[in-house]
Amino acid sequence: MSNFLVYSQDGFVVTLTMSEPERRNPLTGNSAVPEFLQAIDRIQSDRSVRAVIITGAGTAFSSGGNISDMQRQSLGDVGVMELRDEYRAGIQRLPLALFNLEVPVIAAVNGAAIGAGLDLACMCDIRIASEHAKFAESFVKLGIVPGDGGAWLLQRLIGLSRASEMSLTGDTIGAEQAAQWGLVSRVVQADQLLAVANELAQRIAANPPHAVRLTKRLMREAMHTRLDTLLELSAAFQALSHKTNDHREAVEAFLEKRSPLFKG
Repeated sequence: MSNFLVYSQDGFVVTLTMSEPERRNPLTGNSAVPEFLQAIDRIQSDRSVRAVIITGAGTAFSSGGNISDMQRQSLGDVGVMELRDEYRAGIQRLPLALFNLEVPVIAAVNGAAIGAGLDLACMCDIRIASEHAKFAESFVKLGIVPGDGGAWLLQRLIGLSRASEMSLTGDTIGAEQAAQWGLVSRVVQADQLLAVANELAQRIAANPPHAVRLTKRLMREAMHTRLDTLLELSAAFQALSHKTNDHREAVEAFLEKRSPLFKG
């Protein structure tokens, strides 16, 4: 990684830190998207990675779209179809990449998650918020729509009514309200955020990695498929799991009353 995203690994856990704090970690008008895509490809192909944390440097998680870049889009010479292609080849690749990443991703939301920044948090599997975090689906305030999948993601997390309230008003909610609405699973003190996220990541990483990856895939597929189709996929994944060394180790360790050793 280079300018925007810092990639670090501690054991089985990778932390991706958005590191443009002076601009509040925007996701457009810079190299954020290609760097995220590169990191996701690296994680997907590295079997040593069992969990991922995404967080932001400075006081913001991510401010979302770069306002100066929006001015170029609205006032510049770029055409309508060119703008459409910019979205499809740019920011819209990020939700697809995170959706298809089999390694679980935790968003450690350290501060403001606004617009595309909120949607990035929604692309993750688990969200933990600092007490200083705040959230807004603020596209409507700028006369635009969620162009990165937020209209699909947010309502699946907090329900249609609350997602509509956030999306149609553009209002900001605080960390405690986000927890009450189910947008985040917990709120922690700011100085404990990364420690809590890492502890959770380590608990995930302690499980057989094939079971974690396949469970995430089942949960993602369940978001948009029929029950009978999901049951067929579950049967196939379960048959694969039964034949793994880690499953055999888990059963033997349970029967022998000892701690298992999972090798992946």
